[in-house]
Amino acid sequence: MHLGIILSFLTLAGTGLPLKYSHTELANWIANNIVGFRAAAVLHRLAATLVFIIFAVHLIMLLYKRFVKKKKGVFWGPDSLVPRWQDFIDFFNHIAYFIGAKKKPPKFGRWTYWEKFDYFAVFWGMVIIGVSGLTLWFPEIFTKLMPGWLINAAHIIHSEEALLATGFIFTVHFFNTHLRPGAFPMDEVIFTGRMTEEAFKEERPLEYEKLTEEEYKARLTSPLPLWMKRLFYIAGYTFLGIGFILLVVIILGTLI
Repeated sequence: MHLGIILSFLTLAGTGLPLKYSHTELANWIANNIVGFRAAAVLHRLAATLVFIIFAVHLIMLLYKRFVKKKKGVFWGPDSLVPRWQDFIDFFNHIAYFIGAKKKPPKFGRWTYWEKFDYFAVFWGMVIIGVSGLTLWFPEIFTKLMPGWLINAAHIIHSEEALLATGFIFTVHFFNTHLRPGAFPMDEVIFTGRMTEEAFKEERPLEYEKLTEEEYKARLTSPLPLWMKRLFYIAGYTFLGIGFILLVVIILGTLI
């Protein structure tokens, strides 16, 4: 699912930015030498469809876990991605640690506060960017139900919110997941599904402490083959590189 999000998001950014900055020479060069505006529009819609599918599948999986399998803690608790008051406390304690007001950083469990922020940023984007994008995609349907000025409003909302999302992903998200000292040069967990026992105990001490010996042993698994790990690193750095290139395009498009 994360791979689908990566591919669809990079495609949306790569095809949406030339459309947003179509008045610049850089966008016209991209349209004439890499992908035309018409092709970019088609790819943009295909990538958007993939995002909607992934989002729907994810929601169905959550509902299945909670109401069919009767699993607790899906929507609330230490193992849930829903923010709790403790996350706000952890945030301010972390800031205090950064500025030297506290000697030790806060202890984290299964999810950190910045991971939860990243997660719900997607929900926010699906509502704002998704609905405004559908309005631009099917204007005839929406203008039968709402006034015509809604199309202009949807264009502004979709453009500016998408720019905010791409800028956030290519700076804050990239830093939190791969470039911060605890993860540099790359946090491979999202690609391999594995982390070392030492990293688990250090980065997720609250989750480690509550596990029984049987639960801990059940999580142990063998490392991936070296060739597969290298493949994931190549893919990860490729995605990072594309993201940074698009970030440069955003900066240049804004300045030109």
